[in-house]
Amino acid sequence: MTYCFEFHPYQRQFRHPLTTHHGVWKVREGIILRLMDKKGRVGWGEIAPLPWFGSETLEQALTFCQQFPSQITSTDIFSIPAELPACQFGFESAWEVLVARDREDKGESQIETEKTSLSLSHTSLKYSYLLPTGEAALTSWQQGWQQGDRTFKWKIGVTSMESELRWFDQLVQALPQSAQLRLDANGGLTQNQAQQWLQMADQAGIVEFLEQPLPPEEFAAMRAMYDQYRTAIALDESVATLNQLKTCYQQGWRGIFVIKAAIAGSPKQLRQFCQTHDIDVVFSSVFESAIARQAVLNLAAELSHPHRAVGFGVNHWFVE
Repeated sequence: MTYCFEFHPYQRQFRHPLTTHHGVWKVREGIILRLMDKKGRVGWGEIAPLPWFGSETLEQALTFCQQFPSQITSTDIFSIPAELPACQFGFESAWEVLVARDREDKGESQIETEKTSLSLSHTSLKYSYLLPTGEAALTSWQQGWQQGDRTFKWKIGVTSMESELRWFDQLVQALPQSAQLRLDANGGLTQNQAQQWLQMADQAGIVEFLEQPLPPEEFAAMRAMYDQYRTAIALDESVATLNQLKTCYQQGWRGIFVIKAAIAGSPKQLRQFCQTHDIDVVFSSVFESAIARQAVLNLAAELSHPHRAVGFGVNHWFVE
């Protein structure tokens, strides 16, 4: 089948700049995709690159969209190279919407049942509320708690370790006992610092996991740490794309995989991998708009670990 294709770049302003070990982020930029079939049905998709995580840049994605013809086929969509993982996700997820609508219109069995159960499973997903970095986390968690979130994520490796450890101790004291805290270093710690954090996390008893303590090239050291501490370790930057995810699994990683599906590549291939391998998955946001968010939450409802919150408590970061 042939589809009409259009694309539109967008910008979303952060309410406050997001500071991580990778730097300061003020504006989320991406591309909205529109596919329309011969019956006038529309499937929306989104390309939300994150180049410092290993995806293509926005400029590369725009160049690709500009070179794509205005009439494309499913063969074109499934021929997008792995070097453009955010493009793969955006086009395939838009195509999946059209396929689902086509099946629904044809009255294929159980489609309505599947749609209903999927929307119900969305409501059952729990969210991890992203705190601001630094001392501001000590009070901002209350907003997430009031809206029902019980898992909180805090970026570390941003300022001095002495300050962060002091705030961590205060945050642990402030959070209710039923809360869980995720620490995300974005690969910004040394091995010595990572061990200090894991020791502190073991003592605190409230930390669900330490996310990406070391850079991806220090995989062996993270594997060794995984066996030394009670606190779990999750890979994030190390498994940014589907190919990296497969590599880490083949190298023996059996800890947590934080998957940013919007930059991981083909949702079809990601689904197949997760269904074939029993892995502990946390789906996480790349601050995409509602279009890619919906597509990722479809995957999360289907594939994520049932007892772990998805990393999508981020809407408060934007001015809507």
